[in-house]
Amino acid sequence: MAFEFRFPDIGEGLTEGEIVRWLVQEGDEVREGQPLVEVETDKALAEIPCPKTGVILKILAKEKEIVKVGQVIVIIGEQGEFFAAPPEKPKSVGVVGELEEAPEEIPAADMKTEPVKPAFVSEHVLATPAVRGLAKELGVDIHQIRGSGPEGRVLEKDVREFANNQKKPPEPEKKITKVKKYDLYGYVDRIPLRGVRRSIAKAMVKSKYTAPHVTTIDEADVTALWKIREKEKKVAEKKGIKLTILPFIIKAVIAGLIEHPYLNATLDDENEEIILKKYFNIGVATDTPEGLMVPVVKNAKDKSILQIAEELTQLVEKARNRTIDLADLKGGTFTLTNFGALGGIYGTPIINHPEVAILGVGKIKEMPVVRNGRMVVRKILPLSLSFDHRVVDGAEGARFLNTVIARLEDPDLILLET
Repeated sequence: MAFEFRFPDIGEGLTEGEIVRWLVQEGDEVREGQPLVEVETDKALAEIPCPKTGVILKILAKEKEIVKVGQVIVIIGEQGEFFAAPPEKPKSVGVVGELEEAPEEIPAADMKTEPVKPAFVSEHVLATPAVRGLAKELGVDIHQIRGSGPEGRVLEKDVREFANNQKKPPEPEKKITKVKKYDLYGYVDRIPLRGVRRSIAKAMVKSKYTAPHVTTIDEADVTALWKIREKEKKVAEKKGIKLTILPFIIKAVIAGLIEHPYLNATLDDENEEIILKKYFNIGVATDTPEGLMVPVVKNAKDKSILQIAEELTQLVEKARNRTIDLADLKGGTFTLTNFGALGGIYGTPIINHPEVAILGVGKIKEMPVVRNGRMVVRKILPLSLSFDHRVVDGAEGARFLNTVIARLEDPDLILLET
């Protein structure tokens, strides 16, 4: 008997996903547990396993299609079973490809009204007198109801469900629209908003329209930290670890979050509560060919600088080759975005909702500064802190940034806390 496989909830709070690639074709024999389809959910790729052994009768969701949780995406049946789909109207094809067609116009005089036949009609119905009485009471024809009980028996829930569906208003007729390849000034390309870019768009809009953003900027003299990093980089290389300055910044940020816990929090709007997190999961915004992703280093406070560096390297690599697990993109309490790696100096980063703050890290540059009345050249790190003004005031944001800068300018404090 044909089995309708519905798109499952494979992540926390998941409501939809995008079909990236089908790993089977119609007519293929499949076994329970084998990879069935590759989907993209919240920036991560995941393979959905086949729920049962059988034959692929019909694939109902196309690649690049957005599907909702609970939507039927494939029909699985037994060998020799047949699934008939309504025929599609063929498209006109010319020498340059598919032609746009306008919907056919039918003269009013030629239109005939025919009675609508129900999709399912049974001449003989298995049902108890009580169920038949309920159908009569609700004003539904029991012969049109498909029973879900043994041998197709119509149950009370079948009658009520059928009656509820009859009360639903008809879906509005879909309008046929034409997609133009040009605008008033010339030809254009239309790129579907899909995949990671679609997830980014939704997240950015939600953050920007939920949290009132404020950004404060400052600088840190990281000359001493740079020397330590250059020295320890050789030790790390022998262990196969790439040591950047980012793990040191993460440790400085954690020190700031400990002293200023309101930046390591979320806001529960429904219950009007500020939730202070007692753990420190630091997300690092990562540029990938598909778009921005934010892998999360879990429990960063309990890890050494070298452990953070090693984990960061692994997470970034997984994000860029699209093998990262959805769990590695969840659970962050604070985020870093290193636009300095691309030459940026200052910015106004958007908070990674539902967090309340994000620190933008700019390009380290050599600058002349005055120290003890003398002009010297130092390595200066620009910092841009955006925070949710509902939770954090400007003074608290500045104090947090001062704590971070104090650790970066005196790296011995970071090493003592590691």
